[in-house]
Amino acid sequence: MPDMTAAPPPAPPGPALSRRFLLLLALTCAAAVGNLYFAQALTPLAAEGLGVSTGAATLAVTATQVGYAAGNYLLVPLGDRFPHRRLLTVLLCLTGLGLLVAGLAPGLPVLVTASAAVGLTSVAASVVGPLAAGLVAPGRRGEVSGMLASGAIGGMLLSRAFGGSLAEAWGWRTPYLVAATVMLLLAWVLAAALPVRPAPAADRPYRALLAEPLRLLRTEPELRRSSFYQATVFAGFSAVWTGVVLLLTGPAYGLGAPAAGLLALVGAATMVCTPLAGRLTDRRGPDLVNLVCLLGTLASAVVLAAGALGGAAGMAALVVGTLLLDVAMQCGMVANTTRVYALRADARSRLTTAYMTCAYLGGSAGSWLGARAFGAAGWPGVCALLALCAAAALARHLAAVARQRTGPRAGRAASSAPDADRKSRRGPR
Repeated sequence: MPDMTAAPPPAPPGPALSRRFLLLLALTCAAAVGNLYFAQALTPLAAEGLGVSTGAATLAVTATQVGYAAGNYLLVPLGDRFPHRRLLTVLLCLTGLGLLVAGLAPGLPVLVTASAAVGLTSVAASVVGPLAAGLVAPGRRGEVSGMLASGAIGGMLLSRAFGGSLAEAWGWRTPYLVAATVMLLLAWVLAAALPVRPAPAADRPYRALLAEPLRLLRTEPELRRSSFYQATVFAGFSAVWTGVVLLLTGPAYGLGAPAAGLLALVGAATMVCTPLAGRLTDRRGPDLVNLVCLLGTLASAVVLAAGALGGAAGMAALVVGTLLLDVAMQCGMVANTTRVYALRADARSRLTTAYMTCAYLGGSAGSWLGARAFGAAGWPGVCALLALCAAAALARHLAAVARQRTGPRAGRAASSAPDADRKSRRGPR
C-alpha cells in the first residue's frame, strides 16, 4: 500500500464554479437527502396499501437509514478512485431505479429491499461536497459548503411535506415514482454539466480505499478534531430530538407525535444561516465559527431546559432552543467540512467518509443516550446531556486554539491552511 504519510502534490485548480452550477449541486444534495426522509410520512398509507401493520411498514424507513450508513462507508471513498461525473451519474441512476422498484413493489419484502438500495446509493451529497471543494479556490470553500448544506437542509425539511401531500392526493406509490423521475433527470443533467476531471487515486485498490479513512483519522489531527466536534454536537442534537417527542407527548404538554414534526420546521431558518457561516469561515477561518457554534450549542441547552415548564412559556423555550441548536449544529458542520476539505486534495472523499462516519456514530449514540437520560431524569436530564456534549467539544476546541497560539509553526498549519501548504503530517495529539 502506498505511503499515506507523505503529502502528495496538490491537484490542479478546477474551473470557476458559477452560481447556476452551485445551485444545481445544492439541488442534487436536496434531492438525495430528501430520499432518506420522505418515506417517513408514507408509513401508514403504505401499510394500508400493502396489507401489513404500521410497525412492519416502518422497516422500509429503517432499511433506508441502514443503507445510507453503509453507503457512506462503502461508496463515498470511490469519489477518489473514479471521476465524479461518472460516479454521480451512476449513483443517481441507481437511486432512481431503486425508487422506481419501491414505487411498484407488490409487497413489503420488495419495498424493504428497494428502500435499502435507495439508502445505499443516496450518498450523492457526500460525493458532491468533495467535488465542489475541488472546483473552487480555498477562499470560497466555506461559501460553497454553506450553500450545499442549505440544500441538504431544505431536502430534509421539505421531503416529508412533499411525500405526505402526494401520498394523500394520489396514493403512497406516487412520491416514490416522482422522486425516481427527479433522480433520473438529475443524472441526465449532471452527465452534461459536470466537468471531466481525472480521479486523484484511480490506481488505488478498493480494499485500500476502505481502510484509509481509519488511517487518515490516525494521521490527520485536524480531521480528528473536526470529527470530534461534529460527533459530540450531533450526539447532543440527536438526544434532544429523541427526548422532545417524549416531552411533547407526555403530561407536560399532552400533544401528539406530529407536534415534534411541526417544531422541526423552525429549523428552516438554518437554510439562510449556513451560507452566512460559510462566508464567515472563508474570511475568518473555521476556528472562530466553531467557537461561536459551540457556545451557541451550550446556550441552547440552557434555553431548552425551560421547556420543562410546560405551557406557552415552555413551548416558546422549545422553539427558541431548538432553532438555536439547529443553527449551531449546521453552521458548525460548515466550518468542520471546510477544515476537512483543506487537508488532502487527493483524498477528500476518504476524508468525508471518516468525518461522516464519526458524525453518524455520534448521532446514533446520542439517540440511545437521550432516551435513557429522559427515562432517568426527564427533560432536564436530556438538556444536561446536551450541555455535557457541548462542553466536551468546547474544551477540546479551546485546547487546540491555545496550542496553535503557543506554537507559531502549528498555527500556520492550522485548519484554514490551503492544500498546498499542508506539507507535514503530524501524529495524534
